[in-house]
Amino acid sequence: MSVGHVARLMEADGIPTVVIGVKAFRDRLVAMHLPRTVITPHPMGRTLGAPGDHATQRKVILAALDLLEQATSPDVIVDLPGRYEPGK
Repeated sequence: MSVGHVARLMEADGIPTVVIGVKAFRDRLVAMHLPRTVITPHPMGRTLGAPGDHATQRKVILAALDLLEQATSPDVIVDLPGRYEPGK
């Protein structure tokens, strides 16, 4: 089952969702027409940032929570700026 399908099922039951994905999959995430999506500049497997990079991980989570609170229409996509910093 894909992330998009799970998000749609949860939304249908009244549970708001935010999908966090990496830039490499942006086109696929856009094609899924998800209600709310945060795209990070990080590589696959490091969606929130490098291991131990708590500041970046926190920024991604807070961006997702902000989107959950503030999105006023479907298909909202937020592209986070920056680049992946390994070993921070």
